[in-house]
Amino acid sequence: MVAVRISSDLRFLAVAAPDYVSRFGEPITPDDLLGHRCIRQRLPSGKRYRWEFEKHGQEIAVDPPGILTLDDNDLMVEAAADGLGIAYVPEAAASDLLAAGRLTAVLEDWCPPFSGLMLYYPGHRHVPAALRALINLLKEPDTKAALLAPPDVSVGRVS
Repeated sequence: MVAVRISSDLRFLAVAAPDYVSRFGEPITPDDLLGHRCIRQRLPSGKRYRWEFEKHGQEIAVDPPGILTLDDNDLMVEAAADGLGIAYVPEAAASDLLAAGRLTAVLEDWCPPFSGLMLYYPGHRHVPAALRALINLLKEPDTKAALLAPPDVSVGRVS
C-alpha cells in the first residue's frame, strides 16, 4: 500500500461553554467525562464514536454518557456552546466559537494533533491516470483548504 498525505495535522478537542464548566466543573482526566453530560457523535455505521485521548504516550478511549447524540459536527459545536454539555469535535469545527469565547477547550493536554488525512492505494508500478490526477489535485493547497473548510465557507475560485 502507498499512503499519500492529503491534509496537514488535525486535532480533536473536547469543548464546552464556559457556563457549563463553571456549573459542572472541568474534567481533569478523560475518565472524569464519565461524570459529565456529553454530546456524542453517531457514525454512519450507527455506532457512537468513542473519544480518544493521549498524553505522554498513554492512550485512553472513553465512551462517556451522552445527553445528546448527533451526526453533525456543527450541531455538536452549537449544542456545546449552548451549555448542553461537552462535545469532542475537530478543532477546525470549533475554532470560531473558541476564538469568540463561547467555547472553552477542556482536557487540552490530552488532545495532541494527529497526522491528518491520508489517501491509501495499492502500490502498483503503474498508477492509473485518473488516480494520478486525483492525487495531484488533493496535493494542491487550495484543495486541502477546501477539504478542511466548513461547508458554508468558500475557498478559492470555481471556473
